Amino acid sequence: MDQAKTTKIATPAPAASTQAASAMSMTDVTVSYGATLAIEHATFTVPVGSVMGLLGPNGAGKSTIIKAGLELMDHTGTVRFFGKPLGEVRRKVAYMPQVAAVDWDYPITVEQVVTMGMYTELGWLRRANAAHRGRVMEVLDRVGIAELAKRQISELSGGQRRRVFVARILVQAPELYLLDEPFAGVDAASERVIRGVLHELRDQGATIVIVHHDLSTVAELCDHVTILNREIIATGPTSEEFTRENITKAFGLGLLE
Repeated sequence: MDQAKTTKIATPAPAASTQAASAMSMTDVTVSYGATLAIEHATFTVPVGSVMGLLGPNGAGKSTIIKAGLELMDHTGTVRFFGKPLGEVRRKVAYMPQVAAVDWDYPITVEQVVTMGMYTELGWLRRANAAHRGRVMEVLDRVGIAELAKRQISELSGGQRRRVFVARILVQAPELYLLDEPFAGVDAASERVIRGVLHELRDQGATIVIVHHDLSTVAELCDHVTILNREIIATGPTSEEFTRENITKAFGLGLLE
């Protein structure tokens, strides 16, 4: 099944306080690999209910900036989610890593991978009950691969694997989705399904941060952008900041026609 279904995905309502008007914010964040600066004094804000595209050339620090925010990398500066440190709101945040960051040879089934998305709810020792398994099957059906639930993940195609990890973050029903290159290495059918899920989440008011390379679809997917190349080039509404000038500064000449 290649087309996304119309099942509604629960998305918590945005917090009402002024402080929580930002789903994610970074202030003066710097990340280094030894003596090499990967991100330099980055400051930007992701408004609640927005879809923010992180744009920049390879090596610009797009994945690094997400990992730093999630405390997966050392950094200086301040990161807040819904106005609070990550540890206080971890259940509100879901992360889908790059394909290259996953050990595809690990002996685990599709169903087990998606169930792992509920670890903050279940803990590592509690077994999933019938209700949890029902949620897992619902999101697998949502991305069109319910029939693969018992399949070893190593047996899947690239597009099917990405759908599994989309399902893993959907099962968490977070308030903020962080997706690192969700369309990388996927087939056309899987791209349609993932794009449909993102459109539905957007229409329901979810907050999404997506590392994205296809400049031709930025305006369709994102209402905000942060353009970077180790430092922030521009950040704000797509209609204002996704310009030829800003893209040229980040990527070089001739990329945005």
